[in-house]
Amino acid sequence: MPPRARTASVSLSKKQAEAGNFDALLKQVRREVETRLTALFEQKLVDADPLGPDVVALVDALRDLTMRGGKRFRPALLVAAYRAVDDDAPETVAFDAGAALELLQSYLLVHDDWMDRDDIRRGGPAVHALLAHHFGSRTMGDASALLAGDYASAMALEALASIEATGDRVARTIQLFARIQQDAIRGQQIDLVGRPQNIEVMHDLKTGSYTVRGPMLLGAILAGAGPATLERLTRFANPLGVAFQLRDDLLGAFGHPKETGKPFGSDIRSGKKTALADEALSRVGVSDRHALTDTIGRRDATDGEIKTVVGLYERCGARDAVERRLSQLVKKATSALAGGELSKRGMGWLLGAAATLTARER
Repeated sequence: MPPRARTASVSLSKKQAEAGNFDALLKQVRREVETRLTALFEQKLVDADPLGPDVVALVDALRDLTMRGGKRFRPALLVAAYRAVDDDAPETVAFDAGAALELLQSYLLVHDDWMDRDDIRRGGPAVHALLAHHFGSRTMGDASALLAGDYASAMALEALASIEATGDRVARTIQLFARIQQDAIRGQQIDLVGRPQNIEVMHDLKTGSYTVRGPMLLGAILAGAGPATLERLTRFANPLGVAFQLRDDLLGAFGHPKETGKPFGSDIRSGKKTALADEALSRVGVSDRHALTDTIGRRDATDGEIKTVVGLYERCGARDAVERRLSQLVKKATSALAGGELSKRGMGWLLGAAATLTARER
């Protein structure tokens, strides 16, 4: 197995991260959001029951994935931005929106796992694998999983539209929600085709859109943020979203499967376009380049071949280069957050989030 992933030496001090107390917020948000998700799925299973066991299996597989150990970073970021804009606004609005975000995440994960042929997600079977078992057919499982992803997207929109907020805030969040989804799809298409002209642009679209920038702006809009505040939060979120994905790339190669919930070498076997691979290919000689190109994207690559690629990432300096870039992005993000009219508690949470999201080990 690969060595444990190192954490970037980010520009935040330990004291700042602790003051943010983001981990405590994360626990509260996880509890509140999972209560809402449990109730939503219970109702959807009741609705599915008269339609037969195959519809129930679809909803149940989606519930299994959604409730299986998600970190709930996205709704926590939404709540942090919501509180940063208005520290007295009713929390239930932000928690309800957080549940919608988790359903959007499930939709994207279901389709992503199917496209990457990853049968494991969050330490258990991916939705297409669960449904293949139900039907006794890989083809039927795949087709049903696509419908499950679509169903999650519809549930997300329904949950968001049901939020009780003043003025045109719900309409604005629905518009933003649609843009988030479109950005993620465009980034996924770039990744799927395999010709990203700028890997950080792909990361911003595919991951940053719905992991950092989207959740924060959703929370800010629901709290009544004006254009200047939204712009400031965007300047904080954009580099942080790319940094989050860089950490994910590092964990995909160097993290332990028991902590990441993904099989060893799955990013390499699936041919995922990572900053590590991009850096390595620009640094190695002819023979090592052949080892990389012959292994990356090969489903039948052995663990030994995967370890060779991971070792090349280390020896050629790709790992250190990605860590340095990650630190630069975090510094840029935290600099953008300075000044302006945000609550002290919300600011602390956002700074804590920057450390938690980019120095995590799973």
